[in-house]
Parts: sequence; C-alpha cells; structure tokens
Amino acid sequence: MTIEYSGKGDPARSLALLWRTSERTSRRGKPDLSVDRIVRAAIEVADAEGLQALSMRRVAERLGVGTMSLYTYVPGKPELLDVMLDTVYGETARPEDVPGGWRPRLTLVARENWALYQRHPWLLQVATSRPVLGPNVTAKYDYELRAVDGIGLTDVEMDSVITLVTGFVHGTARGAVEAAQAESQTGLTDEQWWAAHAPFLSRIADASQWPTASRVGQAAAEALGSAYSADHAFEFGLERILDGIDTLISHRSASA
Repeated sequence: MTIEYSGKGDPARSLALLWRTSERTSRRGKPDLSVDRIVRAAIEVADAEGLQALSMRRVAERLGVGTMSLYTYVPGKPELLDVMLDTVYGETARPEDVPGGWRPRLTLVARENWALYQRHPWLLQVATSRPVLGPNVTAKYDYELRAVDGIGLTDVEMDSVITLVTGFVHGTARGAVEAAQAESQTGLTDEQWWAAHAPFLSRIADASQWPTASRVGQAAAEALGSAYSADHAFEFGLERILDGIDTLISHRSASA
C-alpha cells in the first residue's frame, strides 16, 4: 500500500488554500474552476480509483480541462492532498445535544470517524503525524475534545483519550477496508476461500497439538460467520476502550 504524507507542501501556500485567504478567480473564457471544484474532483478520483491514481493530470481529466490550468488555483499535489483531507474531515456530524454524558458523545465521535473511513478508504493511506492545520480539522478536533471536557480529566488526558479512540478506529477501519477489498482483489468471497482451503487444512491441522487455537478459532468462526469480523472488532474494542476511560474517570473522582 502506497503511503502519502500530509504537510509536505509549501506551508504558506497550503495554509492559504486551507483557509482560502488568496483564491484566484477563473480567467475569462476558461471553464468555471475554483479550489472547491478541483478538490471535489480530486476526492472523487481517490474515492473511485484509490490514492495511487491521484495526480494533477487525472484530476484535470475528470474536470475536462488542461492540467496546467489547475496550477492557477492549486500549487501541486501535496497542497491538494492537504485540502482534500481538511474537506472530508468536515463531513463528520457534530450535534451539540448528545444526551447521556461523555460515553454517548465519545461513541458518536468513534462512529463518525468509522463512517468517514468507509466513505473515503484512501484516508487510511495518508500519514497525518504532521496534521493538516485547516478549519475543518481544527473544528473536528475541538468538537471531539468537548466530548470529554469537564469530566475530571486533565487537558493532556483529554487529548490522549481522543488520540486513543481515533487511533483505534483508524486501525480497525484499515482491517475492515482490507477485508472488503479482498474479495475484489482475489475474486473469492470469504466463504469461497475457506471452502477451497478446508480440505487441505483438515489434513494438516492437529487439534490435539493446538487445542486452544482450534477451540477458540472454531467458536469465533461460528459466532462471527468468518475468521474476522471488522464490525465485531469495532464494537467490542470500542466498548472496552470506553470501559477503560470510565475506570480512569472513577479513579480521578475517588482521589479528588
């Protein structure tokens, strides 16, 4: 899998694009281009064909314009990628009224991030250790922090909790996307793959040699209908993380 990195572009140009401080207008006689239209076309390319297909030329083809015309609005692919990221991060729902306290609020944060990766799997191919400092990323982070504000955590713990939850969702979503793509890449469903391997496994697998793996593997496969269920991994893992955060909050209250 090809990994791209956010924040590779020129800082001044990226920030100007992200915050739209100096957007140029279309020239007379040219198609009605804008940063927003270019970014939307780029997202459509990445959604449909994957991040490896993204290039200024491919975006221009989708828009029906010459490649060079894009550079009037976007300096290059690194800056374009930053704006793509900030744009899709603006899709997450941020209702102010989420009844039930921090746990439902944090659950919503996790589910919105989960859904975002399902809509835009290419996000999993972008390393964001150097964050995109755009308006939507900033608003998203602020909203997520407010899910755990005022519940007894320090500021550093609040940041760590959001990092823990979003990091868990990112890792689990990667497994979900890989599982979903396995069928299209191999031409076999999970059921067909296991059916093809089962006769050979029965000859070499010795349940007496690996009794725990045999017992647990069979139980999980029967319960989940597969060797791996991304939905189950997400739901189970999220609940355990929330339980752990609950314990941390309880300890804070007890020691206060």
